Amino acid sequence: MNSLTDYFLVNLLPDSLKKDKFIVALAEAVEVELKEVYKDAEVLSNLYDVDKLPEAFLDFIAYQKHVDFYDNSLPIETKRKLVKESSYLHRIKGTPKAVENLVETVFGDGEVEEWWQYDGDPYHFRVITANPSATAEKVSILAKSVESVKRLSAYFDGVIVTMTAENDLYFSAVVQIVGSITVEQVV
Repeated sequence: MNSLTDYFLVNLLPDSLKKDKFIVALAEAVEVELKEVYKDAEVLSNLYDVDKLPEAFLDFIAYQKHVDFYDNSLPIETKRKLVKESSYLHRIKGTPKAVENLVETVFGDGEVEEWWQYDGDPYHFRVITANPSATAEKVSILAKSVESVKRLSAYFDGVIVTMTAENDLYFSAVVQIVGSITVEQVV
């Protein structure tokens, strides 16, 4: 018996009280109410376990934890990751690592490229991703999320989506010589 739901109050009554029908009925009624209260308390105890939270509670917890970027339209698993990582992101906020972590959480993959790595203007950076599910809507959500954790002195140049494909490449060459040259020796 590990849980309150496994206990039966009637079984806990002494033999003298088990003979009284009123006491037995009262114990059964109280047991039903206690089990309902226990279920409600169990939901409240799950507030610390983000993986078990209902989506409605998750939105409130995100607000309470001051999650820098949070959008109600995101999938629930992304919301859970954002809530879990919020305290870590607050500690590293303003660094390229914070931007990379948020990009990986919201978008799946991506890396930050600083201005000196791509000959950009000083204090600029961009995000490069090879995510095949990149759409204009997802890229705009990504841009909003980056703005929430980047350094205030840094300028975000945008998102570059790279696509790679493997194909067989065939090529051929033809050499054609037209005309002739005659070399004669003159004596």
